[in-house]
Amino acid sequence: MLNNFKYHHLGIPTKEKRENEIYLEQFKTYVSGYNTSPFQIEWMRFEEDAPSPELVKTVPHLAFEVEDLNKAIEGRELLIAPNSPSPGILVAFIVDNGAPVEFLQIDRTVAKDV
Repeated sequence: MLNNFKYHHLGIPTKEKRENEIYLEQFKTYVSGYNTSPFQIEWMRFEEDAPSPELVKTVPHLAFEVEDLNKAIEGRELLIAPNSPSPGILVAFIVDNGAPVEFLQIDRTVAKDV
């Protein structure tokens, strides 16, 4: 079932400030660690009024790169609808077994350092 899914990162919510955080204004979220972790572990710190669902703010998520985002989410419980957080990247979150899972469709001709 996961044949077309390629591991991308593990996102872990935190309330602690971390070194080298990057602020994502549209999500009111700080991220760090992805580019320095050999296992692509990403820490996520949310502002109180961040628009992300509570499940994403409180439970770690696995993220997988997929070739076709719409196909990957088809028939699954949608948590966050497909959106583009940055040029060349489409993402969506589903719920699987009570946990959030992120899918990313990446156009590597546009997106860099992903």
